[in-house]
Amino acid sequence: LQKLIHLLQATDDPLIQEQALITLSNSAAFSINQDIIRNLDGLSVIGGMLSNCIPKVKEKALNALNNLSMNIKNQEEIQVFITQVCRTVESAPLNSDVQLAGLRLLTNMSVTSDYHQKMINSIPCFLHLLSEGTERTQIQVLKVLVNLSANPAMTRHLLKAQV
Repeated sequence: LQKLIHLLQATDDPLIQEQALITLSNSAAFSINQDIIRNLDGLSVIGGMLSNCIPKVKEKALNALNNLSMNIKNQEEIQVFITQVCRTVESAPLNSDVQLAGLRLLTNMSVTSDYHQKMINSIPCFLHLLSEGTERTQIQVLKVLVNLSANPAMTRHLLKAQV
């Protein structure tokens, strides 16, 4: 895992980055690896890939963070990327793999109310995706909106959102 994280930092080759991210994402299926990746500063390295302009690399980084977000300690570190993930969801092509990967990560990050505040500005986007997206996109958006709606503090923001 350490070599994969170092490889991710050392290369600009999008194919290598993509493969390293896939491997890290698959490794994150095991909870012990989630802790190891966090302790090796892998979350910030993977999060750094979100600014990559290659859609496949960005998608794989979102998928890796999504798998890593199943751990509460990891969520504490991943939450710094929520605003960037929301912007990615908003700017990605409608129904794209990048958009869906971002929505899946936001779904996991919104299971508890700890980070809902960071998603408030994206509520109009979520509602737009709900009306314009394909069924797959709509389902992912609904998961985020259901999680947000479970928090009474979000009621006002959800009801006043302009679409």
